[in-house]
Amino acid sequence: MYKEKKAKFRLKSVVKILVIISFFLLTITQSSALDKDLDESLPPLQTHPLPTPLNQWQDQPYSGDYFDQIEPSVAGYLLWSEFPIKIYFDRPDNPSDTAATTRRFNQWVSAVETSISEWNSYLPMTEVDRAELADIIIERNDPPIDVQVDPETGQLDITRARTAQARYEFYIENNQLLHKMVIQISPRLSQVATLSAARHELGHGLGIWGHSLQENDVLYFSQVSSSIPISSRDINTLKKIYEQPTRLGWSFPGDN
Repeated sequence: MYKEKKAKFRLKSVVKILVIISFFLLTITQSSALDKDLDESLPPLQTHPLPTPLNQWQDQPYSGDYFDQIEPSVAGYLLWSEFPIKIYFDRPDNPSDTAATTRRFNQWVSAVETSISEWNSYLPMTEVDRAELADIIIERNDPPIDVQVDPETGQLDITRARTAQARYEFYIENNQLLHKMVIQISPRLSQVATLSAARHELGHGLGIWGHSLQENDVLYFSQVSSSIPISSRDINTLKKIYEQPTRLGWSFPGDN
């Protein structure tokens, strides 16, 4: 009897946990057991019209892509459907100040602006003056240090400090499932390195949630010594992503 009650209690607990995870979309992971629940509780997977610049993009002869390296989220591919994409990034309070710290800040801003201008040729973007209005936020901060526990030794494993990173967050507005991207780029980088980091992280922010295995692509998985321009393979991958179905930008199922 005790074992039977204990088993029932565990089953109820598991069901409650799955419901909570599905509802908040925070720590959910896709599995075949959850597919039906996702389809019933989240917006259905649908495709959005291809943005005009990507629709007009032609790569002849085709130089390839790395779409097979892209990871969809529980909400599908992390693409934008409303344009222009609104971007906010840090600026100095007094950009005309001649102090060395302000000059370095202005160099950081210039590199970020250049990366936005380059990606803007493929997806329309516009700057907004408040972070709460933005789809993508670019912060002049060092990313947090990644600290993990080694399962074999139990000791803390502190990886090398990162100089840039991107992360995404889901939220609901007007009954639609939406997302926001937050990018952090270190203030300690040179202007050239800042430009490389901004190109790379903004590529993530626009939907390329994965890395290329070729060093001539902006989304190459490792840092390189030279500044790599956006490649045809980067754009081919971006276009293929925007041709995929997603739950983002679509309304939640209504009550029947």
